[in-house]
Amino acid sequence: MTKVRGVTRRAFVAGSIGATVASTVYGKPVTPTVDCRAGRFIGMRLNSGVGQFLGIRYGWASRFMAPIREVIHNEPVRATAFGPAAPQLGKRQPQSEDCLFLNVWTPIANEDARLPVVVYFHGGAYAFGSGTDPVSDGAKLAERSVVVVTVNHRLNVFGYLYLARLNGHFPDSGNAGQLDLALALNWVNENIASFGGDPQRIMAFGDSGGGGKVSTLLAMPTTAGLIHRAVTMSGQQVTVSGPLNATQRTRAYLSHLGVSEQNLWPLLSMPVDHLLEGLNAIDPVLGGAIYFGPVLDQKTLLRHPFWPDAHPGSLLVPMMTGNAHDEMRAFVDPDAAFVRDMSWHNVAGRIGAELPVDILPEWIVAEYRRRLPDASPADIYFMATTAGRSWRGQLEVAEARARAGKPVWLYQVDFTSRADPRRGAFHSIDVPLVFGTFDAPGAGTGNDFTVRQMSNTLQDYFVAFAKSGIPYITGKSAWPQYEFERRSTMIFDVATRVEDDPRAWQRQLFANAPYSQPGS
Repeated sequence: MTKVRGVTRRAFVAGSIGATVASTVYGKPVTPTVDCRAGRFIGMRLNSGVGQFLGIRYGWASRFMAPIREVIHNEPVRATAFGPAAPQLGKRQPQSEDCLFLNVWTPIANEDARLPVVVYFHGGAYAFGSGTDPVSDGAKLAERSVVVVTVNHRLNVFGYLYLARLNGHFPDSGNAGQLDLALALNWVNENIASFGGDPQRIMAFGDSGGGGKVSTLLAMPTTAGLIHRAVTMSGQQVTVSGPLNATQRTRAYLSHLGVSEQNLWPLLSMPVDHLLEGLNAIDPVLGGAIYFGPVLDQKTLLRHPFWPDAHPGSLLVPMMTGNAHDEMRAFVDPDAAFVRDMSWHNVAGRIGAELPVDILPEWIVAEYRRRLPDASPADIYFMATTAGRSWRGQLEVAEARARAGKPVWLYQVDFTSRADPRRGAFHSIDVPLVFGTFDAPGAGTGNDFTVRQMSNTLQDYFVAFAKSGIPYITGKSAWPQYEFERRSTMIFDVATRVEDDPRAWQRQLFANAPYSQPGS
């Protein structure tokens, strides 16, 4: 009978897989320690029994260059504090260019466990965010028989400033952030078994920009075989930034900084704050604040993720993709003047400014008013921008997979905020529900019985998908794959159910114009 990390094999088998591990053995506290290819890591045991390993370095990176893998540690590493977030605008601290760190939560650090692994990539439009935010703490989700990993990587100019066409010394600059994520997945593949995970059952999932990161990773040759299930939550990447548009953005950024495109070397020694200030440059393609994201560079990315069809590599991976019913309500304070002064005179122009489809907004407003005569201008603004801006990308992904005859399961969160019902089912409401972090600062869900019930339901389906690649739960109604005949969609709400082609008329309304991925 072998003894692994203070827990006997007999004790492990006696309890159900995924049941929380006792925090003491024979009355003595257990400090979880893991030996793996990357070295020995000493974590912390939470009161629930979950082992927590924070701030594990998975790589190193020089500015604008591809990352290199972390060397094997010869001495034990105390993995008890988060690593820094990537440099970004805003108050998130600490920040550092040296940000290639990941975090692991495991119910049992035993190589025999072979639990499914869920790797979360945070949102933030490739510009901001962190895998260390309270809403993505993995402790509660790990109690559900999975090993949870969250990742920090380079963002904005540090991860996606495309310099390759201006200077061949930076061939990977436009996708450095994606290469960080690929390196993190490689680390997980090589080491996660020692944390109790199954390297053949790795589910990549992410919300908002994190969903876009997942979509893009599936189109990268370097990640082939590293992802075995994929979930995109309120974020999809149909097309990435083209190299010409990416170069336009680089030139606008350099001009704002006063750096000549013939001499890029000052960028290497420029202070971080100065490089971040350059993000205030005006985007020459989209207008507004400048955008940096993955680039079709013919090196890391050889084609778009879901155009003209689904990337062949991604079709090998089963996918779930979801959205929230009231996505756009997350981005506007319900008490803001923008909402208060919405009228029939300005709503069409405001809708048009948000749409990634070139369609007559006055006609859109007229159709909504015809079908929903009691709706206010603000109601129609939020419904139309959600359907035309946020939901459309999800449909592009789902329908590309349906055309290829490959499995995809579609969901829609209708469950509304109990903290502020005016926000409805807002963008990324499913993140704290899936992680079970609805009590975390900024979660926005509330925490009453219905919230806890909704969280349990979402966790049930996500964990089932991580385990088998099929979101099937014994004793509950089947969740059909998305196909053109029915367009079946799981509606997550107090009464969770399957509906065929929900919001059909809104889908058909925006299908009158081709979709253009923002940023591409």
